[in-house]
Amino acid sequence: MECVGHYECAADDPPADGKENPHEQEPEETKAMTEYVGAIEKQTLQNVYFRQVLFTARHSQLVLMCLQPGEEIGDEVHSNVDQFFRIEQGDAKFVFNEKEERTVHQGDAVVVPAGTYHNVVNTSKTEMLKLYTIYSPPNHPDGTVHKTKAEAEASELIEHS
Repeated sequence: MECVGHYECAADDPPADGKENPHEQEPEETKAMTEYVGAIEKQTLQNVYFRQVLFTARHSQLVLMCLQPGEEIGDEVHSNVDQFFRIEQGDAKFVFNEKEERTVHQGDAVVVPAGTYHNVVNTSKTEMLKLYTIYSPPNHPDGTVHKTKAEAEASELIEHS
């Protein structure tokens, strides 16, 4: 991935390379990013997974999504989470509160306020829908990757049981 982040080390982390300042080391998997900086359009267009959490902060979460032709996320509501969507490739139909429909295209943005039922449908029969979304506050465990919608649904059943 092409992202740059500031990494923090726990105070008790020993320097791996003998340097006095552990912040001078190369980032390791066990260190957490404190901000996200990256080529979001490129990352979104390269993503082939249904859902991939890129970054989680205290009050927001950045997630890549890819819907197969004709696929939809399914009608859902987040009672305490606002959600921003940006379409990078394809055409979609957003359905709000199971009745209001809006067609969106590449370059469009959609904001779904907390408490609003919503569904996103890839209206193409041949092209994948590539988008990213920002949840505020976070909605998925940090680092979540669901390769398919079926995998996401199975995971959510476990998380909410």
